[in-house]
Amino acid sequence: MEVDLLDFVQECKRLAKQALGRHAGEPTSGGFARWIHVVLHCFRFEEAHRFRETPNRLKYMAEIRDVLELDQTGLPDYTTIHKSFDRLKMWV
Repeated sequence: MEVDLLDFVQECKRLAKQALGRHAGEPTSGGFARWIHVVLHCFRFEEAHRFRETPNRLKYMAEIRDVLELDQTGLPDYTTIHKSFDRLKMWV
């Protein structure tokens, strides 16, 4: 069964906020809320692309950016995404 990417990202957002609880909105060292980092990694895995490609793909996906509450000029750098992956606890 194929899942719509927008639905997938919305569900990841809901689950990430649920898993992180009161820490979901706290920014990580990259300045973005923790749930955004989790959803970015889910998005990256689902689309099977590299860290470096993530910001470029998001530039052209306005609906996904809206779910992530990011504007086109405020996208995280790929190095921020890569570093945050190592910091996330696996229980998420």
